[in-house]
Amino acid sequence: MTVARNLPRDQMMCAAKILPIGQSDFPSLRQSNAVYVDKTALIHRLAVAPRSVFLARPRRFGKSLLVSTLESLFKFGLRDFRGLAIESLWTDKTYDVVHLDFSGLKEFKDIEDFSSIFLAHICNRFSEVGFQPENSSNVLAALDNWMRRLPSLSLVLLIDEYDAPLTICLNEPKLFEAVRSVMSKFFSILKSNVGALRFLFLTGITKFSSTSIFSGLNNLTDITLAPAYGTLLGYTEEEIRQNFAPRLTQAAKTLALSEEELMDGLRTYYNGFCFDMRASKKVYCPWSVLSFLDDPEQGFQNYWFASGGHPTVLMKYLEGHEFEDPANFAELKEAKLSDLYTPGDLTTIDRDILLTQTGYLTIKSVDDFGIVTLGYPNQEVTMSMAKLYATELLGGRLYRPADGVLLTKLLGEGEISPVIDRFNEAFNALNYDRHPVVNEAACTSYLQALMMGADMVPEVEVHTALGRSDLEVTVGKWHWVFEVKFAATTEKAEALLTKAVSQIKSRRYGERPHGKKLIRVALVYSAEDRRFVVWKNADAEDA
Repeated sequence: MTVARNLPRDQMMCAAKILPIGQSDFPSLRQSNAVYVDKTALIHRLAVAPRSVFLARPRRFGKSLLVSTLESLFKFGLRDFRGLAIESLWTDKTYDVVHLDFSGLKEFKDIEDFSSIFLAHICNRFSEVGFQPENSSNVLAALDNWMRRLPSLSLVLLIDEYDAPLTICLNEPKLFEAVRSVMSKFFSILKSNVGALRFLFLTGITKFSSTSIFSGLNNLTDITLAPAYGTLLGYTEEEIRQNFAPRLTQAAKTLALSEEELMDGLRTYYNGFCFDMRASKKVYCPWSVLSFLDDPEQGFQNYWFASGGHPTVLMKYLEGHEFEDPANFAELKEAKLSDLYTPGDLTTIDRDILLTQTGYLTIKSVDDFGIVTLGYPNQEVTMSMAKLYATELLGGRLYRPADGVLLTKLLGEGEISPVIDRFNEAFNALNYDRHPVVNEAACTSYLQALMMGADMVPEVEVHTALGRSDLEVTVGKWHWVFEVKFAATTEKAEALLTKAVSQIKSRRYGERPHGKKLIRVALVYSAEDRRFVVWKNADAEDA
């Protein structure tokens, strides 16, 4: 990257630092001259006193880096924290630290296989601080005896991805229960010996009451939605501006945008996550921001989804549960705040609660009665969700046009008939048994999901001074406006088409400033024929 010569010295130094993409080892990050967004004031608040803490966050938010940071702090003191906020705050000594990472415990055939790899992991990690079982037949009993002999507040235990082994067998009840039982025995030992623990930190994507982990560790403090720690993971806008200023300047130059226009784009695509029960703080997804800044020439891409945006727990859940009607794709959801804290077990958890835990939905607002409004946090996640809905609409298949020409290309060419033909081709592939097209709203929602699943950014119910258009999308030099009508029978289609054309023109749909060539299309879907049977350019001379 080229750095402007007139940048202040501190910004030039910042520009020379590498981006910490995928770095989850704190000492290595600090030694590699990578940018570190300083969260250590919050880490000090979290770790200054003996306690047991649980934190849930979606993937790609830096949970593993946080665990590594805590490990360095407790094991080596301030060795890796020079110049950070905690340097003037931390006065504690060093401790023996056990760092367990359950993310690798997902490949097992049966409960015997799991027990073997789980206990081996426990033995290996605890052996680093002096635990040596006499035999492998009763590891947990030996661990219990060993911990009972430890001095008070002498051990720090950090557990990353605690839920990984559970989520992998979500749809196998017997295996799930057996895995839960093995893990619960281990956590019961921690409960019995909590006096030996200076600090216990447990993190994962989900929290479920049925695991017996949380009932066993009834002294856990759950900070998942605590306002004080709402920005512990993720970047605030202020942090992005402070830590990445030279890269923002360069990215804006690369994309021919002002810096505020660039920030608007970042805000639209990657901001909006809220982990605060008061809905007062929002953060950006670090993975997406870093990926964008690493290669801004690509523009605002879907990095979160592309890096594996299907959390195992969500996909396992969807295998065994009814998917929400895609006609409700864009609607806001409501839930009780208490359900976010105590979401139930793995088999009965509400779909929207799980989507919130996995990052697809986030807190938009909370009213005085404890009712939470949930919605997609940003454009990136909305498009990721659209891909899931589009796949669901098509019965688990990915739609591929017969001629290989994508809908995006057809819209970019500005010809109406090929676009409608492609709509009909896609609707013909829908899974009508699960998701019949029953009204105008379903037509519009399905079109929206299909477009977004193809990486377009359509808008629904776009306001004008006189009304709201059904669907609008910009592709290339063209701005398309679609007014959709639903006909129970084909014979009613022509009358509805005339009405749609009149509505487009009289309410001036699409006439807001957008700098593109305008195409306004009225189209009618027939439930009888299961296709769009008539359509018209609203601005044609004979319209």
